[in-house]
Amino acid sequence: MQETAKCLAIMHDYAQSTGLVDGSAAPRRYLWTDAFAVCNFLGLYRLTGRQIHLDSARRLVDQVHFVLGRYADNDWRSGWISGLDEQAGYEHPTAGGLRIGKKLPERQAHEAFDDRLEWERDGQYLHYLTKWMQALTRMAMVTGETRYHRWALELARAAHAGFTYRPMVGPARRMYWKMSVDLSRPLVTSMGQHDPLDALVAYLEIRANGIPDGDSGEGTELGDELGDEIADCQAMCAGRGWATDDPLGTGGLLADTFCLAQLPVGADWWEPLKLSSLLADCLAGVAAFVRSGVLRAPATHRLAFRELGLAIGLHAIERWSDLSAQQAGEFVATEEEQTQLESLAGYRDLPAAIEAFWLQEEHQQADSWRDHLDINRVMLATSLAPDGYLLVG
Repeated sequence: MQETAKCLAIMHDYAQSTGLVDGSAAPRRYLWTDAFAVCNFLGLYRLTGRQIHLDSARRLVDQVHFVLGRYADNDWRSGWISGLDEQAGYEHPTAGGLRIGKKLPERQAHEAFDDRLEWERDGQYLHYLTKWMQALTRMAMVTGETRYHRWALELARAAHAGFTYRPMVGPARRMYWKMSVDLSRPLVTSMGQHDPLDALVAYLEIRANGIPDGDSGEGTELGDELGDEIADCQAMCAGRGWATDDPLGTGGLLADTFCLAQLPVGADWWEPLKLSSLLADCLAGVAAFVRSGVLRAPATHRLAFRELGLAIGLHAIERWSDLSAQQAGEFVATEEEQTQLESLAGYRDLPAAIEAFWLQEEHQQADSWRDHLDINRVMLATSLAPDGYLLVG
């Protein structure tokens, strides 16, 4: 319960300072942070039953769509980035994707590429969009409202169409890492290591949680149409390795693997993935982080949100034992997989150590914390109460 109370306090401060509840403050929205925040509010709603947390999640979704679904104030363009008129934009706010929320405008076509500056410029990231798809899917499951599922589905279609392309060599499509705000041109042409997997997991979750809509007549499974997108991602995932020495990436891999394991058993969704291979890559990443010595460094030399991403992923290991009961015995780990899960469980004290470090006031005074304040505190809240983010449905 102490963790829940800390999560509540952090999310209250976040809502106040980013303009979510104070109408006099200009909203400060950032897609990655806000996706975790929606899941946090949903988790708090489930834990406490208090309507205020569900209301916060609804308000945040609407605000993200209105702010990040439209061109920024410092852009020469205006309106919805999808090009839709005002009314259609309100009804389909994700049809053109969503901006990252960076302060600097995107790099123009005539401007030279600057690797350092590109991190500060706006645009669209696929791995941010997939996080928002999952947040919308969780909203649909908690509220039973089809509009959230429809927005997730429309975002998946727009993102896949904008980010994927067929290279001149090779049969499988590839993905750009960063696109322009209007999805018309790539800003970074390389493919993120985990982007195909993140997309596959998000698409599968959308399809698995299609909600019948008896009122609108939209059909019984809104997600059925993602078959081509899923097939593309499966092809891109074939033969790839996922191990990374980036703790945030390893945490995301742990969360993706746990999400896949929660989906219904019996479909071909795991192809071409293999659970034992994913777990092996997770183990390699966690071990690499521990060996790096980062945990012995001062706060000024550490990045909280990257470490907390790993902590969140490791919290999934604590929840694997519940899968069989939740899925009526459908999920059964092989002997090899069970051994790997037990090895990962050996790091069970790591999340608490990371959380305790960043909960200390003196460490939150470091520039490394204050320079990334919103994302640091929201991911700390997620790590303290992770079920809203980790549990599917």
